[in-house]
Amino acid sequence: LPLLLLLAPWGPRVSAGLRSPRRRWPVPYRRFDYRPKTDPYCQARYTFCPTGSAIPVMKEEDVIEVYRLQAPVWEFKYGDLLGHLKIMHDAVGFKSSLTGKNYTMEWYELFQLGNCTFPHLRPGMDAPFWCNQGAACFYEGIDDAHWKANGTLVLVTTISGTMFNEMAQWVKYDNETGIYYETWTVQSSPDKKSTVWFDSYECSKFILRTYQKLADLGAVFKKIQTNYTSIILFSGEPIYLGNETSIFGPQGNKTLAAAIRDFYNPFKPHQSVLEFFVDLFKIIDYVILNQQFYLFYNLEYWFLPMKSPYLKIIYEEVPLPVGSKASFGV
Repeated sequence: LPLLLLLAPWGPRVSAGLRSPRRRWPVPYRRFDYRPKTDPYCQARYTFCPTGSAIPVMKEEDVIEVYRLQAPVWEFKYGDLLGHLKIMHDAVGFKSSLTGKNYTMEWYELFQLGNCTFPHLRPGMDAPFWCNQGAACFYEGIDDAHWKANGTLVLVTTISGTMFNEMAQWVKYDNETGIYYETWTVQSSPDKKSTVWFDSYECSKFILRTYQKLADLGAVFKKIQTNYTSIILFSGEPIYLGNETSIFGPQGNKTLAAAIRDFYNPFKPHQSVLEFFVDLFKIIDYVILNQQFYLFYNLEYWFLPMKSPYLKIIYEEVPLPVGSKASFGV
């Protein structure tokens, strides 16, 4: 603790006296008219959707089984390690009764989780640089071993070919307009009735939206328990700061710009064990000792006055949906 106190404070801070204008909570996730091209600077260690293919058009009379798929994040590399922390990745599988073919559909980061959660501080650029797009991936086959070994592969409903084709059109819209990955859920306290300031937008939310779309088209889901991972930050009412131009532009707030850059600096990739621990102390200083966090959401910056317990990973049950149309019987 004495070492941490010596490290504080770390540059300009947002005044505790600031207040955000009255807003509707949670802040609605912003959708866009089109997906912009990614910058060549953004590079992934593992290629996004390497075997991806177009979603096929199913015959109307086809009967398609729908499977819930879940496995620990990075299971292919670390096995069940992150599964012990209940950090899970979600997907959905399909099997055509007419062709016998299997398909997998999921939504995840184009440039891995770290790039979506924190920016790069590039030399010669005042504003943090983000590689935070996410997208849907569809490909033929279901890797049974991957999903079964440490996770879940279970039938949840059965749909018609017509319903599948309508879902495919919705996926196209959802993928073209919801383009940015949002790691964090931010809420006022661990209480279930607490205010949610920001909602995450990641793999599990895509699967929940897909299930709801199928339910609205008439799918009837089995009564089984389904749990999903959320990474939650706990904060008092967030304070709106501005966008890249208003903060980092020629007429921007240089003091605030420096504070944001200083905050994100410890989250950069590390080159040595010593640098890792020094940066870890800085993160603890910011988030816990000084109760501060800068959130980038909808291409805008927010200040979060953090409070205990600061961060929590939960694996919470979310029931399978009930639709609004007459069910499809198989």
